[in-house]
Amino acid sequence: MDHLEELKEFARLHARGQGMSPRHATDVLARIGNDTAGDAHSWAAVWTAEGKTSAARGDLLDACRHYALARFPYHGDEDRVLAQKLCVETFDQWRRTQQGIERLEFEHPEGTVACWASGLDKPRPLLIVMGGIVSVKEQWAPLLPVLRKLGFSAVVAELPGVGENTFTYGPDSWRMLTFLMDSLADRAQVTDTSLLALSFSGHLALRAAAEDPRVSRVLTVGAPVSDFFTDDAWWPRVPGITVETLRRLTGADGAVQLRSLLREFALTDDALRDVRIPVRYVASSRDEIIPAREQSLLRRTLDDVRFKVFDDVHGSPHHLGAMRRWLFSSLLWLRCTRRRRPLPAPPPTSRSRIDERQS
Repeated sequence: MDHLEELKEFARLHARGQGMSPRHATDVLARIGNDTAGDAHSWAAVWTAEGKTSAARGDLLDACRHYALARFPYHGDEDRVLAQKLCVETFDQWRRTQQGIERLEFEHPEGTVACWASGLDKPRPLLIVMGGIVSVKEQWAPLLPVLRKLGFSAVVAELPGVGENTFTYGPDSWRMLTFLMDSLADRAQVTDTSLLALSFSGHLALRAAAEDPRVSRVLTVGAPVSDFFTDDAWWPRVPGITVETLRRLTGADGAVQLRSLLREFALTDDALRDVRIPVRYVASSRDEIIPAREQSLLRRTLDDVRFKVFDDVHGSPHHLGAMRRWLFSSLLWLRCTRRRRPLPAPPPTSRSRIDERQS
């Protein structure tokens, strides 16, 4: 599959995931003839024109959907940079018509994190929502009013290197979640933090949960854990767009350096055993990016993990409604039952850690 056809295949899935009709997405894709910046028939130009049409008729969120696809998979040329800018500006225009959605920016020595937030008018349990390596925060931010009504101080952010996040994506990127909790400590109940972290940000969430006791629960969809980063037999199956996007976000100089760097991302058994909180994981039986063995690893190492498996590709875009219902019902149930991180157990003696969890 060549570059443009792979772009179109992924765009169909991401368009569906944003609620765009398959017929409309197909009509737009049929008018795209190349991916050459500056060409009127190029990927970014056609999607951007559709976004401007939606904005002109007053449908600002629909415009954001088109701009998000125009900058897909990352803003690596001038046309995509423009689409990224329009996506942020148009969402900002929309959120000013709503109540209680605010923009936050946090400066850190390693970069800037921009977020959309709601429910910070008084301290509530914190919910951080984050997408994967190709998902901008504007795709999830329309959920903010609902999340506030559900009783959360909700913040939607981006994975390092994605959208407005200027951090570099690396093995220690999970620390950005700790930085966000630190930055929000005076406006939210960060000691009761839920992480709704999709795809690659789910990996960050698991790592943060192993280190930061303020994380109370993790909900994720198709998160890589270990084998994705280390399995040389699986790697040739990973789509080219995924590989190139990872190279861009990490700053790796070519495929060889990327493979070497990604090995450092893999979560060890010991790190996962330190995740002593509930984890809820949506898996796709035909996932073309994440190996199914990641589920086996989590079942073996986590105290409290449950899976919902859909017969679908990565991210389960054909089961969006059912997936969201399962995630949010799980989130609310876990919050109501208040399952929290237990106190550290005494060091094992003659029994293994696995035996301790089963006793």
